[in-house]
Amino acid sequence: MNKKFLMKLKESLTSVLPITLLVLLLHFTIVPMSFGTVMMFIIGSLLLIIGMGLFTLGTDVSMMFIGERIGSYLAKSGKIKLLVILGFFMGLIITIAEPDLQVLAKQTPGVPDMVIILAVALGVGLFLVIALLRTLFQIKLSVIFIVMYGLVFLLAAFVPADFIPVAFDSGGVTTGPMTVPFIMALGIGMASLRSDKNSQEDSFGLVALCSVGPILAVLLLGIFFKPGATEYAEATITEINSFSAVLKAFLIGMPMYFKEVAMALLPIIAFFIIFQIFKMKLPKKQVLKIIIGLLYTYLGLVFFLSGANIGFMPAGSYLGSELLSGTYQWLIIPLGMLIGFFIVAAEPAVHVLKEQVEDISEGNITGKSMQLSLSIGVAVSVGLSMLRVSTGLSIWYLIIPGYLIALTLTFFVPSIFTAIAFDSGGVASGPMTATFLLPLAMGACEAVGGNILSDAFGTVAMVAMTPLITIQGLGLLYKFRTRRSLQLENDTYQPELLLSDEIIYFDTEERS
Repeated sequence: MNKKFLMKLKESLTSVLPITLLVLLLHFTIVPMSFGTVMMFIIGSLLLIIGMGLFTLGTDVSMMFIGERIGSYLAKSGKIKLLVILGFFMGLIITIAEPDLQVLAKQTPGVPDMVIILAVALGVGLFLVIALLRTLFQIKLSVIFIVMYGLVFLLAAFVPADFIPVAFDSGGVTTGPMTVPFIMALGIGMASLRSDKNSQEDSFGLVALCSVGPILAVLLLGIFFKPGATEYAEATITEINSFSAVLKAFLIGMPMYFKEVAMALLPIIAFFIIFQIFKMKLPKKQVLKIIIGLLYTYLGLVFFLSGANIGFMPAGSYLGSELLSGTYQWLIIPLGMLIGFFIVAAEPAVHVLKEQVEDISEGNITGKSMQLSLSIGVAVSVGLSMLRVSTGLSIWYLIIPGYLIALTLTFFVPSIFTAIAFDSGGVASGPMTATFLLPLAMGACEAVGGNILSDAFGTVAMVAMTPLITIQGLGLLYKFRTRRSLQLENDTYQPELLLSDEIIYFDTEERS
């Protein structure tokens, strides 16, 4: 276990270090920050590294195992009623406990917190059932996406303009680091019993469909509550000027995350206990291993969220504000893109997705290619978000063309890439987006006197959208290369090619 933890720690260090060095470089050059903000950011980075290492190790031995076993049982049982009931309640309870949803509820204007929490949880529960039934009955994922996103845009036409970015953001924040590994594992478990050619692609797509439910739920609330007139209350950050005060800020803030993560983990533990008693009956050694894995997951997510919320959030807000109010305003878009490129690697659920993609595809889709595609997608999304903040451009001009491109690509790329792409959108828009990129946009928006609700909100939605295009773009490249490779293999066996030394040399060069 120690060797595995050191390997995970090395992976998390590689992921977090680039964004840490970039922010520190900005501090020492064009955007100097206060002592307290810098120290909180550095300690936050250390907590992120340790937290991500523990979290990814814990999910490997506990969350993924539990989810896959429950998914396998649901598929084996063949009882549609049981699948619907369990799927709905798993989605409902796990979503209510998701820490990011509590933040979204407080930031949503004109709607009571509990109303939006229950509406979003119902949306996730309903769409988790739809996702499980799709896997069971092998319904084409692209068809469901076209129908559901068509419904999303139809409803959005009747919602106040200021509320639309909040609704689209809800789809990203509700598929957080706690729910993503469990929901992904459910899909893998459901599809693992099949040996047909579509079993690989049906392992993915659950996270993507669970991201649609909250958007529809919040849009419906927007129609009934008419929240457009409510103003966003700006958060105030207390200035800290000593190292002891920095440590005190973390000591005061961390207990809240111990409580929040415990509440988020309890439903999964409850489902595990029920299935262990009545169905799985695992040996004591395996149960002990899962318990230790859950403890790693718990501590890892506490450290990660503490580092992100306490350490990263003030730095993100300050950078956005100073960049757009200082002499380097023109840098906000390229710097935003650079930050977006590196910060997605620090999302804990991204590492879970990459491992699952490599395992399910048997290495045909590499983690490196996934990471690069995600990084490019998030870089573009942050650049577009900074453009919105700077110019007041409506999110409609970006969301509609973006989803049209993404949905059109579903007809041309291998189905597994479509499923992975739509999953990756929910995975990429995790806690790092909510605690650094969104505050970055808010700080920039406040500096130019823009509308926080219409201009800064929507950043999470943009981060969730662009990977749909870049990952499917990777699928097009993969499809082209596969066809070209097959063509070259066929050409190699044609007798007439053997008559030309020049052509034989060209073929060898291609293969090298």
